[in-house]
Amino acid sequence: MDSKKTPPKLLDQLRNKIRYLHYSLQTERAYVHWVKRYIYFHNKQHPQNLDEKDIEAFLNHLANKEHVAASTQNQALNALVFLYRKVLEHEIDTLHGLQYAKRPRKLPVVMSVEEVFNLISLLDEPYCTIARLLYGSGLRLMECLRLRIQDVDFSRKELFIRGGKGGRDRVTVLPETAIAGLKLAISKSHSHFEHDMQNGINYIELPYALIRKYPNAAREFKWHFVFASAKTSIDPRTGKRGRYHIDKSGLRRAVKTAVNKLGIHKRISSHTFRHSFATHMLENGYDIRTVQELLGHKHVNTTMIYTHVLNRGGRGVKSPLDFINAKN
Repeated sequence: MDSKKTPPKLLDQLRNKIRYLHYSLQTERAYVHWVKRYIYFHNKQHPQNLDEKDIEAFLNHLANKEHVAASTQNQALNALVFLYRKVLEHEIDTLHGLQYAKRPRKLPVVMSVEEVFNLISLLDEPYCTIARLLYGSGLRLMECLRLRIQDVDFSRKELFIRGGKGGRDRVTVLPETAIAGLKLAISKSHSHFEHDMQNGINYIELPYALIRKYPNAAREFKWHFVFASAKTSIDPRTGKRGRYHIDKSGLRRAVKTAVNKLGIHKRISSHTFRHSFATHMLENGYDIRTVQELLGHKHVNTTMIYTHVLNRGGRGVKSPLDFINAKN
């Protein structure tokens, strides 16, 4: 009888490496998806038997035949680079034949202060408070939903954002008008926490390897989510039952309903609150470096796009027609 263990399948190896390196579940699902697509594109050949030309063929197909966005093609590229470098331990040479999908230059959609106020006023809790934080603190939606009790400092009026985009931590402002809603959310989260403790549910999803460092974290309220889900669920990675944060789709539906009710003819999403935060901060005279830090941008060039939004009427000039009207 052969005592050697059967090596894990390729996709299992991929998942294991992603988890070992503490990538998010969202990234894991995306990378597995693109590796599957790559394998099926090449008639189920093992990636070990494919090379740079095969990678180029797949990525060029996405750009030229499926007309995917540049960000989508880039995600597929990242997944394949990860597969070859981290799993197959094969360094990829420069992809000279890669045809990049076109990346159109788009200015962010921004709401007026009045539109923000009217939209938030139509939202019920907890979405009202979440929207206040997206706009008032400049948070990304998932940064807001992943807030834990210990990340909120009411005395200093600060929010601590852990593991934001690029794995960077930062501190941002906590608007006073969001405090009441935050305290209500925390109160509801504490009720869920007590219920779970009484029913033997003592698991909480933690980033990176903190669950090994803090094995009793689930029994400490500070580690639980501010915007806790009303229902418990099974963690797909561990198979354990715990209480996650509320789903992002709820806010998206609420915002869409409110936008339609107000008759706002702009393409508004949850991320529009963050765009509006940055633009209104610059309009109010805050310097771009301060806005960059609050948004958590690695490079100031990313923040610079909001200076273009500030330029009204085409680079901030006044139309000659308005000069004529002013004289008459």
